[in-house]
Amino acid sequence: MRVLVKGAGVAGLTVAHELLRRGAEVMIVDPSRNFRQAASWLAGGMLAPWCERESADAAVLERGRDSADRWEGILPGKVVRNGTLVVAPNRDQSELKRFASRTTGYRWVDEREIAILEPSLDGRFRHGLFFPQEAHLSPRETLQSLKNDLSAKGVTFVDEIADDSEFAEIVDCTGAARLGQSPELRGVRGEMLYLQTQEVTLTRPVRLLHPRFPVYIVPRGEGLFMVGATMIETDFEGPITARSLMELLNAAYALHPAFADAAIVEIGAGIRPAFPDNLPRVTREDNVIILNGLYRHGFLLAPAMAAEAADMVFSGETKRRSSRCA
Repeated sequence: MRVLVKGAGVAGLTVAHELLRRGAEVMIVDPSRNFRQAASWLAGGMLAPWCERESADAAVLERGRDSADRWEGILPGKVVRNGTLVVAPNRDQSELKRFASRTTGYRWVDEREIAILEPSLDGRFRHGLFFPQEAHLSPRETLQSLKNDLSAKGVTFVDEIADDSEFAEIVDCTGAARLGQSPELRGVRGEMLYLQTQEVTLTRPVRLLHPRFPVYIVPRGEGLFMVGATMIETDFEGPITARSLMELLNAAYALHPAFADAAIVEIGAGIRPAFPDNLPRVTREDNVIILNGLYRHGFLLAPAMAAEAADMVFSGETKRRSSRCA
């Protein structure tokens, strides 16, 4: 069976991987030629279903709890299983208690244990939450590695296609490009930055809680850190705002003062497509299967949603075969 996948972000690539694994012949059409137009390029890459449960529906935890295992199966060796550390300034300890009350899968850690987990944070926080089952990966490295792997296994990448009628199924994974086309889909703006310093060392994502601007800081190796991300209810695609930049920098400084002397390597803003319930959907519209609405859970939920999309593709093929045999 020949299947056309539209979009080469994390959704499109994981769908292609799942279809290929099940025996389909896959072509991916992506006019951008690189990943910089995809929300996936600006992602944190945290496989953190228990942390996300604090503000997300239980379905995010259920669909995402095996995400690290799924990614390990897709790209062996790319997943870092060091857990997640959640801390708060001493004046905001109530935020830690609120966070803990809304999720599971953690243990409380004190100042001594925080220093053991992350020596750079020694003496900076009295209490924290450690989620040992969580993991993370590098989104940009993962996207390129997955694309290379798919290409080596026979998946064709093209900039455009004149006629899609030759494909048995079409799977649309174009994300924010469908704003205005898919009912209820809205854009949620996310802003992030990359800092570089040799004065701080982290081995896992650290979430800093704050009543106004909670953020996460994810190590990327060689002194590089991704700091993100805002969530603003708008589909404005312009550059990062001064307010957001100041808040992200202030949060990094609150985690460790050495970030004040870090180099700002990159600043970015992108649009995450989301449905009203902030849960992704796999739907069919005529002859097109649509996977969209990954919101802030792209890398966490993409493998599970790709499996759902592949199920729909092959169930459609089964129905067509039954119809021909009738």
